[in-house]
Amino acid sequence: MTTNNNSWVLITGASSGFGEEFARQYAEQGHSLVLVARRLDRLQALAETLRRQYRVEVVVEQVDLSDIEAITQLHRRLRERGIAIEILINNAGHGLQGPFVDSPLDATLAMVQLDVASLTALTHVFAQDMRARKRGKILLVASLLAYQGVQNFAVYAAAKAYVLRLGEALHRELKRDGVTVTTLCPGMSDTGFAAAAQQKLTPALKLLMMQPAPVVRTGIRALQAGRISIVAGWANKALVILTWATPRWLHQAFMSHAMNG
Repeated sequence: MTTNNNSWVLITGASSGFGEEFARQYAEQGHSLVLVARRLDRLQALAETLRRQYRVEVVVEQVDLSDIEAITQLHRRLRERGIAIEILINNAGHGLQGPFVDSPLDATLAMVQLDVASLTALTHVFAQDMRARKRGKILLVASLLAYQGVQNFAVYAAAKAYVLRLGEALHRELKRDGVTVTTLCPGMSDTGFAAAAQQKLTPALKLLMMQPAPVVRTGIRALQAGRISIVAGWANKALVILTWATPRWLHQAFMSHAMNG
C-alpha cells in the first residue's frame, strides 16, 4: 500500500461518530491507522473501506478501553509490531443524562472509568513513547460542557472538565519535549452520542447541532497548529464567551434550559 504520510495515527472510539470521521480524514491525508473500539464488525468494515478508497494501511484492534490492563496490552502489542504512534486521538467516551441521585451508580462509575481513567491511561503510555522520541501529537476530546456544571449532566460535565484541565496542563508539560497536546471541545453534534446517552434533543440543541466532519476538521487543524484547546463552531464559541462574561447562576440556568428543556 502506498501512502503520502506513513506516520501512524491511533484513534479510539473509531467505530462510529467522531472516531469514524477522524479515521476518514486522516486516511485521506495518507496516514496509516490503528482503529480501536469494542465493535469489531464495524471496525473491520470501516478498515476495509479506507484501505480500498485511500490505499492506506489500517490495523484493527478490538479493545474494551474500560479495562486498564487491556490498554497496556494494546500498547505492548503495537510496540512488538514496531508500530510507533505519532498521533493519538483520544476520542472514546460516553455520557449519561439524568438526575445524579436517580442514575444507577454502576453506570455512572462506568462512565467515569472510560471518560477519565481510561483516557488518562492511554495518554500516559503513549505520551511516554512520544517524549522519548521527542515528537508526537495528542488530541483529547472533551465537550462544551467542560466549561460548567450542567443540571442532569453532573458527572459527565465534571469528567469533561477533567479532560480539558488535563489537556491544558499536559500542553505545557510536554511542549518542551516536542509533543503537542490539544483539547477539542465539541458542542451538540450528529454522532449518535445523544441516543446512546439517552439524551432528549431540545429545540435549542437541534439548532446548535453540528455535523461530525467540520468538528473533526477543526480538531485536526488545531492539533497541527499546536493550539492548547479549541471549541468547535461559532455558536459554541459564543456560549463559552457567555460563560466567561456572566455570573454562574445566569449561564448555568441558561445551559440547564438549553440542555434539558
